[in-house]
Order: sequence, then C-alpha cells, then structure tokens
Amino acid sequence: MDDIFTQCREGNAVAVRLWLDNTENDLNQGDDHGFSPLHWACREGRSGVVDMLIMRGARINVMNRGDDTPLHLAASHGHREILAKLIQCKADLNAANEHGNTPLHYASFWGHDEVAEDLVASGAQVSICNKYGETPLDKAKPHLSNLLRDKAEKQGQNMNKVPFKDTFWKGTMRTRPRNATLNKHAGVDFKQLSFLTKINENQSGELWQGRWQANEIVVKVLHIRDWTTRKSRDFNEEYPKLRIFSHPNVLPVLGACQAPPAPHPIIITHWMPYGSLFNVLHEGTNFVVDQTQAVKFALDIACGMAFLHTLEPMIPRHNLNSRSVMIDEDMTARISMADVKFSFQCPGRMYSPAWMAPEALQKKSEDLNRRSADMWSFAVLLWELVTREVPFADLSNMEIGMKVALEGLRPTIPPGISPHICKLMRICMNEDPAKRPKFDMIVPILEKMQDNIYQTPLSRATISSRPPPPRSNIGLRDTVVVSGI
Repeated sequence: MDDIFTQCREGNAVAVRLWLDNTENDLNQGDDHGFSPLHWACREGRSGVVDMLIMRGARINVMNRGDDTPLHLAASHGHREILAKLIQCKADLNAANEHGNTPLHYASFWGHDEVAEDLVASGAQVSICNKYGETPLDKAKPHLSNLLRDKAEKQGQNMNKVPFKDTFWKGTMRTRPRNATLNKHAGVDFKQLSFLTKINENQSGELWQGRWQANEIVVKVLHIRDWTTRKSRDFNEEYPKLRIFSHPNVLPVLGACQAPPAPHPIIITHWMPYGSLFNVLHEGTNFVVDQTQAVKFALDIACGMAFLHTLEPMIPRHNLNSRSVMIDEDMTARISMADVKFSFQCPGRMYSPAWMAPEALQKKSEDLNRRSADMWSFAVLLWELVTREVPFADLSNMEIGMKVALEGLRPTIPPGISPHICKLMRICMNEDPAKRPKFDMIVPILEKMQDNIYQTPLSRATISSRPPPPRSNIGLRDTVVVSGI
C-alpha cells in the first residue's frame, strides 16, 4: 500500500479508513515537506477524506514547513466546500504563512471570487499585510478587490493596513515529522536512550528528562518488586496497547524496554513543557486559565475520552484526573497513556480518589460501568477548571475515598459559575451511573459553549497572543508533579 499522503492525494477513502483504524498511526504527522494528510486532502479537493480526517481528530490549524494551514491550500485551489468545512471547525481565517500571506491572499490572487467572499463573510481581514506590504485587496483583480472592500466595510472592518507581524512561535503547531512520530517498533533499545536530568523519585520509581531519536522525552523507570518472567510477559503485552497516536487529544506511550542490569521496566513518552493540567491550574504557571481556555481544555478532554471509549477493549486501569491530562505546546489538552497502571502495578490500590466515582471506590473493576465512572471524573475536572481549586484539598486520599464512597462527600459548586457549566456538571455527576451522558453527547454542548464565548474579541486575543512555552528547569520540575510515576 502507498503511504497515507498518497492515499489522501488520490482520495482513496477505503485505504485512508483502514490506516486510521490502526491507533499507532499518527494522523497529524507530516511528509518530508511537513504536509499532513489533511493538507493533502484539502489541496486536492478530497471532501470525503477531509470529513474522515476531521472526524478522527486531525488538527485543523496544523502547519507545514512553510507555515501553510489546510485552509491556505483549500483557498488557493478554490475548494469552496472544503473551505466551508474548515471554517465550521474553527480554522484560523487570518493565519499567516512564512511569507505573511493569509488564505484570503491566495484566494484573491488566484481569482477564486466565491471562496474569497466566503472568507470575508466569515471574518477574514482584508487589510492584513504580508511581508511585502501587500494586502489581499492588492493581490486581487480590480472587480474582486472592489467587491471585497465593499463587503468588509459593510461588516465594519478597519480598512487601515495591518503591518506584518512575525509569529514564529506558532511553529509549535507544525506537523510532526515522520521520524518524530517514531519508529513503528514499540521496543526501544536501552542503549539509544539518553538520561539527562532526574526529575523525581519515589517508591514507585524514577522520572527522568531525556532524549531518544532526537526527541525530548520523559522516561519512567518503574520499580517493581520481585520482577518475574510472568510480569515481564504482561509488560510486553500491555505497553503496545498504550501507543495510541491516532488522536490529537491522546498522548501516546512512545515505546518501552527493560533496563539492565536489574530488569526494571521503562516506558517513554513525549516531554510536555507545560506539564499537566494539575500543574497549569495549581502550580503557579505564567498565565491565567480564563473561561475561554477552561472550556477549550474541557472540550479537548471530552474529545479524547470519546475516542478512548470507542476502543474495544477499553484501556484498562486508566483513571481520568488532572494529573493524567498533559498540556501540549499549543495549549492542547492530551490524555496521557503513560499514566495508565500496569496489571502488576500495586493491584487493588486506588489512585486519585478525589476524581473517582463513588461506585468506582466500592466495586471491583469488572463489575463497573467504566464509561459512566469516567463521566463522573470528567465532572470533577470541570469543577476543577472553573473553580481553580484542588478537590478536597484538606483531606488525605484515604479520607477522601471513604467519605466519597460512604458518606456522600461531593464537590460544592460555588456561586458565580456559569449556569450552563453548572448544569453540565450536575448532569455528568448524576448519582445514578445509568443517567450520566456519554462523551460523544457532551462534545457538541462544549463546542456550543466555546462558540458563545469565542464571540468576544478579547477572548480571541488572549489565546492568539500567548507566548511560547517555557523551556527552563522549572518546566522540568513542573512535568514531574503532573505526570507522577
């Protein structure tokens, strides 16, 4: 079979679907020029493939090596239907590539009148200058230039030229090169790992910042008592199931090995400069999580969980909480597979009881409706996002587990919280597990909330002007708290 980029160029929907069904395939990887599968499908006008990629979680604003987004390619080739899909999925209408050209620059230059009108009608700015001081109106033929100017003036756009501004830090939204999406072999040669800085150590093991295949990584060395042949076999069977590259809101285990001379199991995952959601909310980072970003995080988590719930069998021993949600360089929340516990790791022990459903604290895992229990955990995450507080911070884990399971302890929703979010929390935290919604049901609710909040220009500015993530030792320490071992 040809590679995924060829299949997307040619519109081979059957081959693309088969490729996407393999969770080890990264649909946001780039080819040698950084073109993702979505870039190629948009460029060639493959509408069905575009639908499929977006549904599976392709990043809408991903950039190739020239900083072109899929919207640039759809606009420059006049694919109006695909352009409408991307706009509906909140594509950045004014994204500038390395030359400073926006999608409207290209639609105007190539004379795609209807596409250019659609862009302006959706909010694309006609006065943004590229590196050479040219606006989309300068690139258009006279009749189109006049048409777009009239439409923009009726919308109340400021017609003064907006100078080019370099946003080099947005490179964090580029595609991952094929070699960074990693070797298809899940087994890692221990000799190829570089251990740079020990981040943390506890009874469970050690956490290191390191490098592998030219990628920054986090290495988790698990300390397991009485490492046996059976445990080694279980480890080798379980870790490949955590290599889930096929969704942007899931952070995969990249690979694993056993460290000589003592056979300590090792797993590796991407290094996240911002650390975990717990760290972002509670450990004093450099920015404030406003309501817009809180809803965005909630939507990311819901999308990731909706995907994980489609897997059969489901990932066992995964407990959703803010320490197991990592924040990517472009402020995307991703559910970490490195925090899934192995079958031989402290069996029977309850982790993060503050986020666990009452029934999860009382029943055996085989008797539990995992999907409903995860929804309760999500409701606690929602509470955490809007209150910026640690749930039951004044109690020990044992006290929390006992009081939630047996005494009806629940998070209290303070006044001043959005009534829509309050209602969603209550629905997701229904005492009857059978009455809690599924994640694919709440994703459109969160999308609607995001649409309503995003109408405020100030909210857009807050998100779009955020600086690059920290690269200091503080970032390394932050990662530790979050990821745990």
